[in-house]
Order: sequence, then structure tokens, then C-alpha cells
Amino acid sequence: MSGRSLLDGLGEITEVGRDRRRGGWSRHLGDDGEVQLREWFRERAARLGLDVETDRNGNLWAWWGTPGPDAVVTGSHLDSVPGGGEFDGPLGVVSALEAVARLKAAGVVPTRPVAVIVFAEEEGSRFGRACLGSRLMTGDIDPALVRSLHDAHGVPFDRAAAAAGFDPAQIGADPEALARIGLFLELHVEQGRGLIDLDSPVAVASSILAHGRWRLRFEGEGNHAGATRMRDRRDPLVAAAAGVLEVRTAAAALDARATVGRIEATPGGTNVIASRAEFWLDARADSDAQTRDLVSRIAEQAAAAARAEGCTVEVVEESWSGEVRFDPALRNRLSAALGVVPALPSGAGHDAGILAAHVPSAMLFVRNPTGISHAPDELAELADTVRGVDALETVLRGLL
Repeated sequence: MSGRSLLDGLGEITEVGRDRRRGGWSRHLGDDGEVQLREWFRERAARLGLDVETDRNGNLWAWWGTPGPDAVVTGSHLDSVPGGGEFDGPLGVVSALEAVARLKAAGVVPTRPVAVIVFAEEEGSRFGRACLGSRLMTGDIDPALVRSLHDAHGVPFDRAAAAAGFDPAQIGADPEALARIGLFLELHVEQGRGLIDLDSPVAVASSILAHGRWRLRFEGEGNHAGATRMRDRRDPLVAAAAGVLEVRTAAAALDARATVGRIEATPGGTNVIASRAEFWLDARADSDAQTRDLVSRIAEQAAAAARAEGCTVEVVEESWSGEVRFDPALRNRLSAALGVVPALPSGAGHDAGILAAHVPSAMLFVRNPTGISHAPDELAELADTVRGVDALETVLRGLL
């Protein structure tokens, strides 16, 4: 089947949130790009005759027919990491709309409610909490904590929420919205090389690795870069640098995955010894216990590095998602509908992983020929994206 409509949907948003400085795309909750994408979703859903609503946590729902319980819900997210790729999130949203459009054109009459959903702030890039929309809806995060958050520029969450079109005073567990979901199915570009190695355009997700984010804050003594002898320094940035090196060593020793992608020094002057240095750790492993062990080892080595430099370090957990095993009955149903397709674990977190503890959830992956994600070189080729929509349409048809 032609991919013209799919291309049109992706083409309509390809310039939204382009990051000319970093390359790629930067779309975060409540910023200009993300607000434009929300409006685009409303307009494109309306063209399909879907009714769009925003729930108390900023998630967008486009309903085919009357909203109600036991709904088949599909979709993904539209936000990105800073300088991220074009397909992480938007491919799942555009594919969901395309699959619904095909089913409507074929005269399918659903026997249960159907919705396409866009979850808010999945990446967590602005406020440091991943899958924020789904976590709030399921009650997996304290709304008071969320309302206290500020982004890197000091902008409070409340202001971003208002810009995105929902009331921050109303955020929190939403059992009514959650109860409407009979099952959730998320299509996503693969964020790795699994389908390249398997030579397959589509896969069913089997699990998600345990993962979380931690902030390591090193405190030392700010001083003059020229007047302070090397032996008299208590430089937290030196301690932090040693800690970063230990992250890679610890992860390699456990065959796990750990990353430092953000470092900040205070006050940040070229001719100033920092008084504080912070880095953010992303750690992932096959199980909860392995991930906790990895972080414990990193924390021990960071403490040793701080002591050696006459500094202190504080380790703060900012988010945590345990290992997810997707609903086996739903996963088997997908596999039966699609024939022989591989099953792959995901090293990336997803809203489907948050919902999996509450409702039957599953994922479809579409091949990424570069194997690169969270970067501008992320890719999905037209033939594979069409196969992805074919798979999603086939599965939805069987569920309706």
C-alpha cells in the first residue's frame, strides 16, 4: 500500500522544532515547537472525524466514536530529547492516525471505543522526569513534586503546563482516564540495531530494561584560577570528571549500560575554580537488581573520587522504572496476527512500559537502518514505515 499519506503526515511536522544549533529536533513540553505539534495533532485528527480532548495531565486523546471503557488505545508521543531524531515518538503518532484512517476508509465499524493518544513529556528532557504524562495518569509520581519542578532556565512546570493548554493545579492520578483503556498498543521506531541484525522490518517488543536517572552533585571550594595553587584546590569538577570515567568502567564490568550526557559547573566561569559540579547518570540493565547494583558501584566510586579531592558528593534518584515484561497474551495475539515476526527487548523506556503495570500493553518496533536514536541520524525508511502501518492496521482490525 502507498505511503503517500504517511509521508504527508510526517512532512507536515518535519520543520517544527528544528534545532539549528544542535542539529536534529528539540521539542519539549510547553515550548513553541511542542505547542505547534499539539495543534497539528488536533487538526489532523479532526480531518479524520476524530474528537480530541486534553486530559488533566496534558495527554491528548483523539476518539473514534464515543469515548468509553475497554477502549483500544494506540499512539505515542511528540516531544523529543534536545537535538533528537525525527521519528522517535512522531512515527508512532502518525502511524496510529494513518492506521485509523485506513480502517475508516475500509468501512470498519468498531465494536469497542478507539482512541489515538499523545502522551505529554515522554522524554522528560525539560523537567527531568521521563514519561511524565503517563506517570501522572497512573499515579506513579507525586503531583506536588511535579509542580515543584523547574527547567534548566528556571521556568516552572506550572508555566509550561499552562502553555501546553492544561491546568497544573489539576494534575495527578486519573483513574477515570486509565479505566477507559482496555489495552494500549504503541508503535515506535527501534532505538538500536536489533532489526538490522535480524533483517526484519517489524518486531514485537518482549520487555524493557530496568532503568533510571540520578543526579550526582559534587561540592568543593570555589576560588581564583590564577591565584590558587594546585595543591590547595578542592575542585569538584575534577572529582566529577573522575566519577564520569568510573561510570563507563562500572557498566562495562557488569555488561550493563550507563551514560553521562549532561554536566554542569557552578558558577561556570573560565577563570574560576567551580564550587559545585553536577552530572546526570542514566543507568540500565536487564533486571532491577542489576541496575541497582550498577548505580551502587558508581556511587561508591564517585564518593572515593570526591574524598580524594577534598570534596563531597550527593547522589539523588530522579526517576526509576523497573524491568517491564509486556502482557504475554496480548503479545501472542500480535504475533499470531502478524505471522512470523521477531520479539525484541527494548533498552529504551516508553509510555507503554508505564501503562504495562496497569493495563495490557504491547509495542511494535519499526526498523531503524542506522541503528542510531536520540540523535539527528535516526532514520526509518519509507518501505519499513509502511510495513509498520500495515502491521498496526492488521492488529487493530483484529482487536476491534
